[in-house]
Amino acid sequence: MDHIEKRVLTSKKPSIANDELKFLSSIQNSIAMGSWEINLQEMDLKWSDMTKKIHEVSSDYKPDFEEAIHFFPEGKYRNRLLEVFDRAVNLGENYDVELQLKSAKNNIKWVRSIGYPIFENNKCIKVHGVFQDITDRTNRIADILLKEKQINSTWHHSPNGMAIIGLDAKLKSANKSLCQFLEYTENELIGLNFSHLTYHEDKEVATAQVLEMIEGTRDHFEAEKRYISKTGKLVPCLVNVTMLRDNNNVPMHFIANLTNISKIKKAEQDIKNLLDTTESQNLRLLNFAHIVSHNLRSHSGNLQMLLDLVQDEIPESTDNDYFPLINEAVNNLSETIFNLNEISNINTRVNNDIASLNLLHFAEKAISNNRAKILETNAVIVLDIDKSIEVLAIPAYLDSILLNFVTNAIKYRQPNVALLIKLKAQKTDEHVQLDIEDNGLGINLNLHKDKLFGLYKTFHKHDDARGLGLFITKNQIDAIGAKVTVTSTVNEGTTFSLFFRYE
Repeated sequence: MDHIEKRVLTSKKPSIANDELKFLSSIQNSIAMGSWEINLQEMDLKWSDMTKKIHEVSSDYKPDFEEAIHFFPEGKYRNRLLEVFDRAVNLGENYDVELQLKSAKNNIKWVRSIGYPIFENNKCIKVHGVFQDITDRTNRIADILLKEKQINSTWHHSPNGMAIIGLDAKLKSANKSLCQFLEYTENELIGLNFSHLTYHEDKEVATAQVLEMIEGTRDHFEAEKRYISKTGKLVPCLVNVTMLRDNNNVPMHFIANLTNISKIKKAEQDIKNLLDTTESQNLRLLNFAHIVSHNLRSHSGNLQMLLDLVQDEIPESTDNDYFPLINEAVNNLSETIFNLNEISNINTRVNNDIASLNLLHFAEKAISNNRAKILETNAVIVLDIDKSIEVLAIPAYLDSILLNFVTNAIKYRQPNVALLIKLKAQKTDEHVQLDIEDNGLGINLNLHKDKLFGLYKTFHKHDDARGLGLFITKNQIDAIGAKVTVTSTVNEGTTFSLFFRYE
Protein backbone atom coordinates (compact mmCIF):
# COMPACT_ATOMS: atom_id res chain seq x y z
CA MET A 1 0.00 0.00 0.00
CA ASP A 2 2.78 2.40 0.91
CA HIS A 3 4.52 1.47 -2.32
CA ILE A 4 1.37 2.25 -4.37
CA GLU A 5 0.84 5.60 -2.61
CA LYS A 6 4.47 6.46 -3.22
CA ARG A 7 4.08 5.69 -6.92
CA VAL A 8 0.93 7.83 -7.13
CA LEU A 9 2.57 10.74 -5.38
CA THR A 10 5.70 10.62 -7.49
CA SER A 11 3.66 10.36 -10.67
CA LYS A 12 1.75 13.57 -9.79
CA LYS A 13 4.74 15.76 -8.94
CA PRO A 14 5.81 16.42 -12.52
CA SER A 15 2.23 17.42 -13.42
CA ILE A 16 2.13 19.94 -10.58
CA ALA A 17 5.55 21.30 -11.56
CA ASN A 18 4.48 21.68 -15.20
CA ASP A 19 1.32 23.55 -14.19
CA GLU A 20 3.38 25.91 -12.04
CA LEU A 21 5.81 26.48 -14.87
CA LYS A 22 2.98 27.19 -17.28
CA PHE A 23 1.44 29.62 -14.79
CA LEU A 24 4.75 31.39 -14.23
CA SER A 25 5.34 31.49 -17.98
CA SER A 26 1.92 33.04 -18.63
CA ILE A 27 2.64 35.70 -15.99
CA GLN A 28 6.01 36.46 -17.56
CA ASN A 29 4.44 36.78 -20.99
CA SER A 30 1.66 39.05 -19.77
CA ILE A 31 4.08 41.47 -18.10
CA ALA A 32 6.90 40.96 -20.63
CA MET A 33 9.27 39.91 -17.84
CA GLY A 34 12.04 37.36 -18.16
CA SER A 35 14.79 36.08 -15.89
CA TRP A 36 18.56 35.79 -16.18
CA GLU A 37 21.47 34.34 -14.22
CA ILE A 38 25.25 34.51 -14.52
CA ASN A 39 27.64 32.09 -12.82
CA LEU A 40 30.73 34.19 -12.12
CA GLN A 41 32.99 31.22 -11.57
CA GLU A 42 32.38 29.87 -15.05
CA MET A 43 31.05 33.17 -16.60
CA ASP A 44 28.08 31.18 -17.76
CA LEU A 45 25.11 33.42 -18.64
CA LYS A 46 21.58 32.07 -18.98
CA TRP A 47 18.47 33.82 -20.28
CA SER A 48 14.86 32.72 -20.02
CA ASP A 49 12.75 32.53 -23.18
CA MET A 50 11.14 35.89 -22.40
CA THR A 51 14.53 37.54 -21.92
CA LYS A 52 15.57 36.23 -25.33
CA LYS A 53 12.29 37.48 -26.79
CA ILE A 54 12.97 40.96 -25.40
CA HIS A 55 16.42 40.92 -27.02
CA GLU A 56 14.78 39.62 -30.22
CA VAL A 57 17.15 36.65 -30.56
CA SER A 58 16.28 33.05 -31.44
CA SER A 59 15.18 30.60 -28.76
CA ASP A 60 18.41 28.58 -29.17
CA TYR A 61 20.62 31.65 -28.76
CA LYS A 62 23.51 31.13 -26.29
CA PRO A 63 24.15 34.43 -24.50
CA ASP A 64 27.65 35.55 -23.66
CA PHE A 65 28.40 38.21 -21.05
CA GLU A 66 30.46 40.40 -23.38
CA GLU A 67 27.90 40.11 -26.15
CA ALA A 68 25.06 40.84 -23.72
CA ILE A 69 26.72 44.10 -22.64
CA HIS A 70 26.84 45.27 -26.26
CA PHE A 71 23.05 45.18 -26.52
CA PHE A 72 23.14 48.42 -24.52
CA PRO A 73 24.24 51.55 -26.46
CA GLU A 74 27.75 52.66 -25.71
CA GLY A 75 27.90 55.53 -23.28
CA LYS A 76 25.30 56.44 -20.69
CA TYR A 77 23.27 53.21 -20.51
CA ARG A 78 26.12 50.71 -20.91
CA ASN A 79 28.20 52.56 -18.31
CA ARG A 80 25.26 52.60 -15.92
CA LEU A 81 24.73 48.82 -16.21
CA LEU A 82 28.44 48.07 -15.69
CA GLU A 83 28.49 50.40 -12.69
CA VAL A 84 25.54 48.75 -10.85
CA PHE A 85 26.74 45.24 -11.80
CA ASP A 86 30.19 46.00 -10.39
CA ARG A 87 28.69 47.28 -7.13
CA ALA A 88 26.54 44.15 -6.88
CA VAL A 89 29.58 41.86 -7.30
CA ASN A 90 31.97 43.81 -5.08
CA LEU A 91 29.65 45.42 -2.53
CA GLY A 92 26.71 43.04 -2.53
CA GLU A 93 24.22 45.73 -3.52
CA ASN A 94 21.00 44.80 -5.25
CA TYR A 95 20.08 47.01 -8.22
CA ASP A 96 17.00 48.05 -10.11
CA VAL A 97 17.66 50.26 -13.13
CA GLU A 98 15.86 51.37 -16.30
CA LEU A 99 18.00 51.31 -19.42
CA GLN A 100 17.79 51.68 -23.16
CA LEU A 101 18.48 48.59 -25.24
CA LYS A 102 19.07 48.00 -28.93
CA SER A 103 17.72 44.57 -29.89
CA ALA A 104 19.22 42.12 -32.36
CA LYS A 105 16.74 43.53 -34.92
CA ASN A 106 17.94 47.11 -34.22
CA ASN A 107 14.76 48.08 -32.37
CA ILE A 108 15.22 50.57 -29.55
CA LYS A 109 13.55 49.40 -26.35
CA TRP A 110 13.33 50.46 -22.75
CA VAL A 111 14.02 47.70 -20.21
CA ARG A 112 14.05 47.31 -16.46
CA SER A 113 16.95 45.19 -15.16
CA ILE A 114 16.91 43.93 -11.56
CA GLY A 115 19.91 42.09 -10.10
CA TYR A 116 20.49 40.14 -6.87
CA PRO A 117 24.05 38.98 -5.97
CA ILE A 118 24.60 35.57 -4.30
CA PHE A 119 27.58 35.28 -1.95
CA GLU A 120 29.42 32.26 -0.49
CA ASN A 121 32.32 32.69 1.91
CA ASN A 122 32.23 36.47 1.35
CA LYS A 123 32.63 36.01 -2.37
CA CYS A 124 30.01 36.69 -5.04
CA ILE A 125 29.55 33.51 -7.00
CA LYS A 126 26.38 34.35 -8.88
CA VAL A 127 24.10 37.22 -9.88
CA HIS A 128 20.55 36.58 -10.99
CA GLY A 129 17.55 38.71 -11.59
CA VAL A 130 14.68 39.71 -13.82
CA PHE A 131 14.46 41.57 -17.11
CA GLN A 132 11.33 43.44 -18.18
CA ASP A 133 10.32 45.24 -21.38
CA ILE A 134 8.95 48.63 -20.26
CA THR A 135 8.98 50.33 -23.68
CA ASP A 136 5.22 50.96 -23.81
CA ARG A 137 5.10 52.26 -20.26
CA THR A 138 8.15 54.48 -20.78
CA ASN A 139 6.74 55.90 -24.03
CA ARG A 140 3.41 56.59 -22.35
CA ILE A 141 5.19 58.38 -19.53
CA ALA A 142 7.25 60.34 -22.07
CA ASP A 143 4.06 61.33 -23.90
CA ILE A 144 2.47 62.44 -20.64
CA LEU A 145 5.55 64.44 -19.70
CA LEU A 146 5.59 66.06 -23.14
CA LYS A 147 1.92 66.96 -22.87
CA GLU A 148 2.48 68.35 -19.38
CA LYS A 149 5.36 70.40 -20.73
CA GLN A 150 3.21 71.69 -23.57
CA ILE A 151 0.38 72.53 -21.18
CA ASN A 152 2.77 74.29 -18.83
CA SER A 153 4.29 76.20 -21.72
CA THR A 154 0.83 77.22 -22.93
CA TRP A 155 -0.16 78.19 -19.41
CA HIS A 156 2.90 80.31 -18.68
CA HIS A 157 3.36 81.91 -22.11
CA SER A 158 -0.24 82.31 -23.29
CA PRO A 159 -1.10 85.90 -24.30
CA ASN A 160 -4.46 85.35 -22.57
CA GLY A 161 -4.88 85.49 -18.84
CA MET A 162 -5.51 82.06 -17.30
CA ALA A 163 -6.55 81.14 -13.77
CA ILE A 164 -7.57 78.11 -11.73
CA ILE A 165 -10.41 79.08 -9.42
CA GLY A 166 -11.76 76.95 -6.59
CA LEU A 167 -15.43 76.28 -6.03
CA ASP A 168 -15.22 78.88 -3.25
CA ALA A 169 -14.26 81.49 -5.94
CA LYS A 170 -10.69 81.81 -4.59
CA LEU A 171 -7.78 81.83 -7.00
CA LYS A 172 -5.52 78.78 -6.84
CA SER A 173 -3.18 79.73 -9.67
CA ALA A 174 -2.69 82.53 -12.19
CA ASN A 175 -0.45 82.79 -15.23
CA LYS A 176 1.90 85.59 -16.21
CA SER A 177 -0.48 87.38 -18.59
CA LEU A 178 -3.26 87.60 -16.01
CA CYS A 179 -0.84 88.99 -13.45
CA GLN A 180 0.39 91.57 -15.95
CA PHE A 181 -2.90 93.09 -17.02
CA LEU A 182 -4.36 92.98 -13.49
CA GLU A 183 -1.05 94.38 -12.13
CA TYR A 184 -0.75 91.81 -9.32
CA THR A 185 1.91 89.25 -8.53
CA GLU A 186 0.81 85.61 -8.53
CA ASN A 187 1.33 85.43 -4.76
CA GLU A 188 -0.96 88.43 -4.31
CA LEU A 189 -3.68 86.80 -6.44
CA ILE A 190 -3.55 83.31 -4.89
CA GLY A 191 -6.23 83.00 -2.21
CA LEU A 192 -7.98 86.17 -3.37
CA ASN A 193 -11.72 85.90 -4.04
CA PHE A 194 -12.13 86.42 -7.77
CA SER A 195 -15.32 88.39 -7.31
CA HIS A 196 -13.31 91.06 -5.46
CA LEU A 197 -11.53 91.78 -8.75
CA THR A 198 -14.80 92.11 -10.68
CA TYR A 199 -16.21 95.55 -11.47
CA HIS A 200 -19.27 96.09 -9.25
CA GLU A 201 -21.69 96.45 -12.20
CA ASP A 202 -20.59 93.06 -13.56
CA LYS A 203 -20.63 91.00 -10.36
CA GLU A 204 -23.93 89.31 -11.24
CA VAL A 205 -22.91 88.55 -14.83
CA ALA A 206 -22.95 84.78 -15.48
CA THR A 207 -23.88 83.89 -11.87
CA ALA A 208 -26.60 81.55 -13.12
CA GLN A 209 -24.18 79.87 -15.55
CA VAL A 210 -21.68 79.21 -12.74
CA LEU A 211 -24.36 77.44 -10.68
CA GLU A 212 -25.39 75.39 -13.72
CA MET A 213 -21.77 74.27 -14.19
CA ILE A 214 -21.54 73.15 -10.57
CA GLU A 215 -24.84 71.28 -10.91
CA GLY A 216 -23.56 69.61 -14.08
CA THR A 217 -26.13 71.01 -16.52
CA ARG A 218 -23.58 73.19 -18.33
CA ASP A 219 -20.02 72.50 -19.52
CA HIS A 220 -18.77 76.04 -20.01
CA PHE A 221 -19.83 79.62 -20.57
CA GLU A 222 -18.49 82.78 -22.19
CA ALA A 223 -19.21 86.31 -21.06
CA GLU A 224 -17.86 89.82 -21.27
CA LYS A 225 -16.87 91.23 -17.88
CA ARG A 226 -14.81 94.09 -16.51
CA TYR A 227 -12.16 93.72 -13.83
CA ILE A 228 -10.32 96.22 -11.67
CA SER A 229 -6.51 96.17 -11.69
CA LYS A 230 -4.37 96.79 -8.60
CA THR A 231 -3.97 100.45 -9.61
CA GLY A 232 -7.71 100.88 -10.20
CA LYS A 233 -7.76 100.58 -13.99
CA LEU A 234 -10.87 99.09 -15.58
CA VAL A 235 -9.89 96.06 -17.70
CA PRO A 236 -12.59 94.72 -20.06
CA CYS A 237 -12.20 90.99 -20.75
CA LEU A 238 -13.83 88.22 -22.73
CA VAL A 239 -14.06 85.38 -20.19
CA ASN A 240 -14.35 81.69 -21.09
CA VAL A 241 -14.85 79.38 -18.10
CA THR A 242 -14.82 75.57 -18.03
CA MET A 243 -15.25 73.11 -15.16
CA LEU A 244 -12.70 70.43 -14.28
CA ARG A 245 -14.20 67.28 -12.73
CA ASP A 246 -12.65 64.14 -11.22
CA ASN A 247 -13.19 60.58 -12.45
CA ASN A 248 -16.46 60.42 -10.55
CA ASN A 249 -17.71 63.61 -12.27
CA VAL A 250 -17.42 65.58 -9.03
CA PRO A 251 -16.58 69.29 -9.60
CA MET A 252 -12.99 70.15 -8.61
CA HIS A 253 -12.34 73.71 -9.80
CA PHE A 254 -12.94 76.23 -12.61
CA ILE A 255 -10.45 77.04 -15.35
CA ALA A 256 -10.86 80.60 -16.61
CA ASN A 257 -9.42 82.01 -19.81
CA LEU A 258 -9.49 85.82 -19.93
CA THR A 259 -8.77 87.80 -23.09
CA ASN A 260 -7.91 91.43 -22.44
CA ILE A 261 -10.04 93.35 -24.96
CA SER A 262 -9.04 96.86 -23.84
CA LYS A 263 -7.51 97.68 -27.24
CA ILE A 264 -10.55 96.31 -29.06
CA LYS A 265 -12.89 98.39 -26.89
CA LYS A 266 -10.78 101.50 -27.45
CA ALA A 267 -10.76 100.87 -31.20
CA GLU A 268 -14.55 100.38 -31.17
CA GLN A 269 -14.98 103.65 -29.30
CA ASP A 270 -12.62 105.45 -31.69
CA ILE A 271 -14.60 104.10 -34.65
CA LYS A 272 -17.89 105.13 -33.02
CA ASN A 273 -16.53 108.62 -32.37
CA LEU A 274 -15.30 108.84 -35.95
CA LEU A 275 -18.66 107.65 -37.30
CA ASP A 276 -20.49 110.15 -35.09
CA THR A 277 -18.20 112.93 -36.30
CA THR A 278 -18.54 111.85 -39.94
CA GLU A 279 -22.30 111.58 -39.66
CA SER A 280 -22.48 115.03 -38.10
CA GLN A 281 -20.24 116.52 -40.78
CA ASN A 282 -22.17 114.79 -43.55
CA LEU A 283 -25.42 116.10 -42.14
CA ARG A 284 -24.02 119.66 -42.04
CA LEU A 285 -22.69 119.28 -45.59
CA LEU A 286 -26.04 117.92 -46.76
CA ASN A 287 -27.89 120.80 -45.15
CA PHE A 288 -25.40 123.19 -46.67
CA ALA A 289 -25.84 121.61 -50.10
CA HIS A 290 -29.63 121.84 -49.85
CA ILE A 291 -29.51 125.47 -48.72
CA VAL A 292 -27.03 126.44 -51.40
CA SER A 293 -28.81 124.56 -54.19
CA HIS A 294 -32.16 125.99 -53.09
CA ASN A 295 -30.90 129.58 -52.88
CA LEU A 296 -28.88 129.33 -56.09
CA ARG A 297 -31.84 127.81 -57.89
CA SER A 298 -33.97 130.76 -56.74
CA HIS A 299 -31.39 133.28 -57.92
CA SER A 300 -30.81 131.55 -61.27
CA GLY A 301 -34.58 131.34 -61.73
CA ASN A 302 -34.87 135.09 -61.08
CA LEU A 303 -32.11 135.80 -63.58
CA GLN A 304 -33.78 133.61 -66.21
CA MET A 305 -37.14 135.32 -65.53
CA LEU A 306 -35.59 138.79 -65.87
CA LEU A 307 -33.91 137.82 -69.14
CA ASP A 308 -37.23 136.51 -70.45
CA LEU A 309 -38.97 139.79 -69.43
CA VAL A 310 -36.28 141.84 -71.14
CA GLN A 311 -36.60 139.73 -74.29
CA ASP A 312 -40.43 140.10 -74.26
CA GLU A 313 -40.76 143.77 -73.26
CA ILE A 314 -37.54 145.35 -74.52
CA PRO A 315 -36.59 143.17 -77.48
CA GLU A 316 -34.41 145.90 -79.00
CA SER A 317 -32.06 145.69 -75.97
CA THR A 318 -31.34 142.03 -76.74
CA ASP A 319 -30.17 142.75 -80.26
CA ASN A 320 -26.45 142.71 -79.49
CA ASP A 321 -23.54 140.32 -79.12
CA TYR A 322 -23.73 140.21 -75.31
CA PHE A 323 -27.32 139.20 -74.61
CA PRO A 324 -27.06 135.70 -76.18
CA LEU A 325 -23.89 135.09 -74.18
CA ILE A 326 -25.58 136.20 -70.96
CA ASN A 327 -28.63 134.04 -71.75
CA GLU A 328 -26.40 131.01 -72.44
CA ALA A 329 -24.47 131.58 -69.21
CA VAL A 330 -27.69 131.75 -67.18
CA ASN A 331 -29.00 128.57 -68.85
CA ASN A 332 -25.74 126.79 -68.11
CA LEU A 333 -25.89 128.00 -64.50
CA SER A 334 -29.45 126.67 -64.13
CA GLU A 335 -28.42 123.31 -65.61
CA THR A 336 -25.41 123.07 -63.27
CA ILE A 337 -27.50 123.92 -60.22
CA PHE A 338 -30.10 121.31 -61.25
CA ASN A 339 -27.41 118.63 -61.63
CA LEU A 340 -25.76 119.51 -58.31
CA ASN A 341 -29.15 119.36 -56.62
CA GLU A 342 -29.69 115.88 -58.11
CA ILE A 343 -26.30 114.77 -56.78
CA SER A 344 -27.02 116.08 -53.29
CA ASN A 345 -30.34 114.21 -53.26
CA ILE A 346 -29.05 110.83 -54.47
CA ASN A 347 -28.04 109.34 -51.11
CA THR A 348 -30.94 110.79 -49.15
CA ARG A 349 -33.37 108.18 -50.43
CA VAL A 350 -34.38 105.67 -47.82
CA ASN A 351 -34.11 101.91 -48.33
CA ASN A 352 -37.89 101.71 -48.47
CA ASP A 353 -37.67 103.18 -51.99
CA ILE A 354 -35.77 100.10 -53.21
CA ALA A 355 -38.03 97.58 -54.93
CA SER A 356 -37.77 94.47 -57.05
CA LEU A 357 -37.94 95.73 -60.65
CA ASN A 358 -38.18 93.95 -63.99
CA LEU A 359 -34.87 94.60 -65.75
CA LEU A 360 -36.15 93.97 -69.29
CA HIS A 361 -38.96 96.52 -68.82
CA PHE A 362 -36.54 99.26 -67.76
CA ALA A 363 -34.05 98.38 -70.54
CA GLU A 364 -36.83 98.65 -73.16
CA LYS A 365 -37.85 101.98 -71.61
CA ALA A 366 -34.29 103.32 -71.92
CA ILE A 367 -34.22 102.28 -75.59
CA SER A 368 -37.65 103.80 -76.19
CA ASN A 369 -36.52 107.13 -74.72
CA ASN A 370 -33.62 107.12 -77.19
CA ARG A 371 -35.76 105.98 -80.15
CA ALA A 372 -35.26 109.18 -82.16
CA LYS A 373 -31.46 109.09 -81.83
CA ILE A 374 -31.42 105.36 -82.62
CA LEU A 375 -33.36 105.98 -85.84
CA GLU A 376 -31.21 108.99 -86.70
CA THR A 377 -27.94 107.03 -86.31
CA ASN A 378 -29.25 103.71 -87.68
CA ALA A 379 -28.03 102.06 -84.49
CA VAL A 380 -28.67 98.36 -83.97
CA ILE A 381 -29.81 97.41 -80.46
CA VAL A 382 -29.58 93.80 -79.27
CA LEU A 383 -31.51 92.90 -76.12
CA ASP A 384 -30.62 89.60 -74.44
CA ILE A 385 -32.46 89.85 -71.12
CA ASP A 386 -34.81 87.18 -69.83
CA LYS A 387 -38.21 88.63 -69.00
CA SER A 388 -38.18 86.94 -65.58
CA ILE A 389 -35.04 88.70 -64.30
CA GLU A 390 -35.68 91.25 -61.56
CA VAL A 391 -33.23 93.45 -59.68
CA LEU A 392 -33.34 95.53 -56.52
CA ALA A 393 -33.25 99.25 -57.31
CA ILE A 394 -35.00 102.58 -56.98
CA PRO A 395 -37.18 103.00 -60.10
CA ALA A 396 -36.02 106.56 -60.89
CA TYR A 397 -32.36 105.53 -60.45
CA LEU A 398 -32.65 102.43 -62.65
CA ASP A 399 -34.30 104.60 -65.31
CA SER A 400 -31.48 107.13 -65.10
CA ILE A 401 -28.67 104.53 -65.02
CA LEU A 402 -29.81 102.63 -68.12
CA LEU A 403 -30.76 105.78 -70.00
CA ASN A 404 -27.35 107.36 -69.36
CA PHE A 405 -25.37 104.30 -70.52
CA VAL A 406 -27.47 103.88 -73.70
CA THR A 407 -27.33 107.61 -74.44
CA ASN A 408 -23.54 107.67 -73.99
CA ALA A 409 -23.14 104.67 -76.30
CA ILE A 410 -25.01 106.58 -79.01
CA LYS A 411 -23.29 109.89 -78.29
CA TYR A 412 -19.75 108.52 -78.38
CA ARG A 413 -20.11 106.32 -81.49
CA GLN A 414 -17.42 106.05 -84.16
CA PRO A 415 -18.05 108.01 -87.33
CA ASN A 416 -18.52 105.90 -90.45
CA VAL A 417 -19.01 102.72 -88.36
CA ALA A 418 -22.43 101.13 -87.96
CA LEU A 419 -23.32 101.45 -84.26
CA LEU A 420 -24.07 98.23 -82.37
CA ILE A 421 -25.25 98.22 -78.75
CA LYS A 422 -25.80 94.97 -76.85
CA LEU A 423 -27.56 94.64 -73.50
CA LYS A 424 -27.09 91.14 -72.05
CA ALA A 425 -28.11 89.96 -68.55
CA GLN A 426 -27.38 86.78 -66.64
CA LYS A 427 -28.35 85.69 -63.15
CA THR A 428 -25.88 84.02 -60.76
CA ASP A 429 -26.10 82.91 -57.13
CA GLU A 430 -24.69 86.26 -56.03
CA HIS A 431 -26.09 88.91 -58.38
CA VAL A 432 -27.61 89.83 -61.72
CA GLN A 433 -24.93 90.95 -64.18
CA LEU A 434 -25.93 93.33 -66.96
CA ASP A 435 -23.34 93.99 -69.67
CA ILE A 436 -23.90 97.09 -71.85
CA GLU A 437 -21.51 96.73 -74.78
CA ASP A 438 -20.91 99.11 -77.72
CA ASN A 439 -18.46 99.41 -80.62
CA GLY A 440 -17.91 103.13 -80.15
CA LEU A 441 -14.89 105.38 -79.61
CA GLY A 442 -13.76 103.56 -76.47
CA ILE A 443 -11.85 105.03 -73.52
CA ASN A 444 -8.13 104.98 -72.82
CA LEU A 445 -8.29 103.31 -69.40
CA ASN A 446 -4.53 103.62 -68.90
CA LEU A 447 -5.05 107.38 -68.75
CA HIS A 448 -8.57 107.72 -67.38
CA LYS A 449 -9.40 104.62 -65.32
CA ASP A 450 -9.01 106.30 -61.90
CA LYS A 451 -11.06 109.35 -62.87
CA LEU A 452 -13.65 107.62 -65.06
CA PHE A 453 -16.53 108.39 -62.70
CA GLY A 454 -15.16 111.70 -61.42
CA LEU A 455 -17.06 114.96 -61.33
CA TYR A 456 -16.67 117.08 -64.48
CA LYS A 457 -14.38 114.51 -66.12
CA THR A 458 -14.69 114.19 -69.90
CA PHE A 459 -12.81 111.85 -72.23
CA HIS A 460 -13.88 112.95 -75.70
CA LYS A 461 -14.19 116.32 -77.42
CA HIS A 462 -17.95 116.35 -77.73
CA ASP A 463 -20.13 119.46 -77.64
CA ASP A 464 -22.57 117.90 -75.13
CA ALA A 465 -19.89 116.49 -72.79
CA ARG A 466 -20.30 117.96 -69.30
CA GLY A 467 -18.58 115.35 -67.11
CA LEU A 468 -21.66 114.88 -64.94
CA GLY A 469 -23.43 111.86 -66.44
CA LEU A 470 -21.09 109.10 -65.27
CA PHE A 471 -20.56 110.80 -61.90
CA ILE A 472 -24.29 110.92 -61.20
CA THR A 473 -24.78 107.39 -62.56
CA LYS A 474 -22.01 106.00 -60.32
CA ASN A 475 -23.59 107.64 -57.26
CA GLN A 476 -26.97 106.16 -58.16
CA ILE A 477 -25.40 102.71 -58.61
CA ASP A 478 -23.74 102.97 -55.18
CA ALA A 479 -26.95 104.18 -53.57
CA ILE A 480 -28.86 101.01 -54.57
CA GLY A 481 -26.04 98.71 -53.42
CA ALA A 482 -24.96 97.75 -56.96
CA LYS A 483 -21.49 97.77 -58.52
CA VAL A 484 -20.04 98.72 -61.90
CA THR A 485 -16.88 97.75 -63.78
CA VAL A 486 -15.64 98.80 -67.21
CA THR A 487 -13.49 97.35 -69.98
CA SER A 488 -12.65 99.45 -73.01
CA THR A 489 -10.32 99.71 -76.00
CA VAL A 490 -9.87 102.90 -78.00
CA ASN A 491 -11.63 102.73 -81.41
CA GLU A 492 -13.03 99.29 -80.59
CA GLY A 493 -15.68 99.94 -77.96
CA THR A 494 -16.62 99.83 -74.29
CA THR A 495 -18.45 97.40 -72.00
CA PHE A 496 -19.97 98.54 -68.72
CA SER A 497 -20.83 95.61 -66.43
CA LEU A 498 -23.45 96.30 -63.77
CA PHE A 499 -23.90 93.94 -60.82
CA PHE A 500 -27.34 94.27 -59.18
CA ARG A 501 -28.67 92.65 -56.02
CA TYR A 502 -31.88 90.65 -56.26
CA GLU A 503 -34.36 89.03 -53.90
